[in-house]
Amino acid sequence: MNDIRPAASLHFCLVPLIVFPMLPIRNCSSCSYDLPLQQTTMPIPAAMQFLSPNALAAVVERAVSTRSPLLGRSVHAHILKTLEPIPSFLCIHLLNMYSKLDRLSSAFSLLSLDPNPSVVSFTSLISGAVQNGHFLSALRVFSLMRRSSVPPNDFTLPCLFKASAALRLPLAGLQLHSLALKSGLLYDVFVACSAFDMYSKTGLRQHSRYLFDEMPHRNVPTWNALISNSVLDGRPREAVCAFISFRRDMGNKQDSITFCAFLNACADMGDLRLGCQLHGFVVRVGFDADVSVSNGLVDFYGKCHRVGSAARVFEETSTPNVVSWCSLIVVFVQNDEDERALLTFLRARKAVVEPTDFMVSSILSACAGLAGLELGKSVHAIAVKSCVDVNIYVGSALVDMYAKCGSIEHSEQVFDEIPERNLTTWNALIGGYAHHGYAEMALAAFEEMIHGGSGGPVSPNYITMVCVLSACSRAGSVEEGVEIFESMKRQYGIEPGAEHYGCVVDLLGRAGMVERAYEFIKEMPIRPTVSVWGALLGACRVHGKPELGQIAAEKLFELDPHDSGNHVILSNMFAAAGRWEEATEVRKEMKEVGIKKGPGYSWINIKNEVHVFQAKDTSHNRNTEIQAMLAKLRRQMKAAGYVPDTNYALFDLEEEEKETEVFYHSEKLALAFGLICIPEGVPIRITKNLRVCGDCHSAFKFISGIVCREIIVRDNNRFHHFRDNHCSCRDYW
Repeated sequence: MNDIRPAASLHFCLVPLIVFPMLPIRNCSSCSYDLPLQQTTMPIPAAMQFLSPNALAAVVERAVSTRSPLLGRSVHAHILKTLEPIPSFLCIHLLNMYSKLDRLSSAFSLLSLDPNPSVVSFTSLISGAVQNGHFLSALRVFSLMRRSSVPPNDFTLPCLFKASAALRLPLAGLQLHSLALKSGLLYDVFVACSAFDMYSKTGLRQHSRYLFDEMPHRNVPTWNALISNSVLDGRPREAVCAFISFRRDMGNKQDSITFCAFLNACADMGDLRLGCQLHGFVVRVGFDADVSVSNGLVDFYGKCHRVGSAARVFEETSTPNVVSWCSLIVVFVQNDEDERALLTFLRARKAVVEPTDFMVSSILSACAGLAGLELGKSVHAIAVKSCVDVNIYVGSALVDMYAKCGSIEHSEQVFDEIPERNLTTWNALIGGYAHHGYAEMALAAFEEMIHGGSGGPVSPNYITMVCVLSACSRAGSVEEGVEIFESMKRQYGIEPGAEHYGCVVDLLGRAGMVERAYEFIKEMPIRPTVSVWGALLGACRVHGKPELGQIAAEKLFELDPHDSGNHVILSNMFAAAGRWEEATEVRKEMKEVGIKKGPGYSWINIKNEVHVFQAKDTSHNRNTEIQAMLAKLRRQMKAAGYVPDTNYALFDLEEEEKETEVFYHSEKLALAFGLICIPEGVPIRITKNLRVCGDCHSAFKFISGIVCREIIVRDNNRFHHFRDNHCSCRDYW
């Protein structure tokens, strides 16, 4: 225990116990309405004029249950006016009321007027402070309680253990444990359970196990704490073993918390079979009707990628609550079924389910995945109407959604309006800048974040550095990116991972330093992953290095032999170099081993309807108009000096056929449809599941100048903003 250190400037010992600076007995200036406790001019309800002390106590409790401080202070004023002396039990009720309603300064003032406060008075104040998240204040009240020689009881100590756990103060918890042991209160099962939970949450795993083994009696909450804390501590197998021991020790006394904790363990292990067995047991013992257990099952099946099973459990829930709806939405979002997530959200709205911050942030992620800007704006309006837009998680989701939907201006506006920002918010903004290719703005935001430009400094994490390195890669800031990579561990204590190495390979490869990127891979201290070799293969494709690209492709075939994308890139690279036989051979190998190429497609959202196109697609019901628009654009582009880049026609065809081939790529079809349907002056937003080809990139620059409007294309790599014959990537992509 010598290595234990308190996490804050909180020092106390048992004899004498705790020396804390006292909280001010009188109220702070920010709570001026709480100042006059002895006198008040508030009107007293006529119904209170002739109430007995017991009836007044009931009114005080009513103020607590209805969360009405005005009612509580009114009855307090009436008590001061009509009762002399005030019965001690009424003082305790008033103290409890102020504590529970988060009026701690009033509660302190009331306590100071009692010459002989009891353990009930102190415990009420401690409990209220803990309930409202004032954990340090709870320990300070306990300091006063000990100096007043008032011993704690079996209700006081559980609250104090909870405060110690929340503050991550193992030293305070150890001393409270000693006090509980000396006073004989540790034999109370609830006190022991609270101490055990405190040890688990403060990282003293060995102490928690010793305490658990020494408990003479264990109840269901104690076992639940053991199972839940094992899951939270990243030890799901121990949680499973604890559940088995619980069944042997307690029999069929499990509750909904037990089942939910076990399901979380199964989800963390990805053990679908074990979770299904528990589902069967839940049905057998009749807990399938419990909404909490149903929600746990939905979450479990979602994390195991069994979306159909999750949806079926939800549909069988007789009375789904808001958590049920949120769980199903999250399942769809986590499994890339964003459209179903949006449809579920609409069902929840029709069922008059009040949207919560968690639900709104989840559905915003679905809008981001679909690049549905108009849908995202609608959800933003719902968030404002529901007063959850100021929530930090909703704000972060809005920043991310607008950035991923191509509107970095709205993303910046939301970021500026958020009253509080955390690391997730900063990561969303920096990642948005990186995704749009605004490296300078991403680096400026990074500097502001770490130096405390707004709301104090925020330390970067693993994801932050990925975003910053990606920004450098997309802007060609080679030296700056390498310098940031080399300073990660030294300056920020972040160990570089596979994603960071992949960013550096991409950074070097995009700049044409393909050989240097290959040398960098060979010097990596960790085994290169798919993302690292994929970055090298992409660079070889762009800069025409088929020999080195073949080495990267072979490594990728070893790591992920069933990914069609790597085979296609290698085949396309050979085709672009005019090595048609080798390109054909790669395609033939794909066919022999049963690897099928996923189709490339582009989509555009018009009036909340998604229109999807593939290359040379003629199935759209307005195909005649689309073909006419393409023919018109082709004539105008040629007049403006456009020459098709037939290197992107990846078949051995005649030159004229190649020109026709590249002009019917999916993104051009989507653009033609957008020009037909979207009014003039409104930006056209197109999403593609693959990297936009070089010929389409060149064509879109010409078209943006011809039609005098902005065209925004989101491919699988980044955003391109085409305006006035130029692209935001400055042809570096």
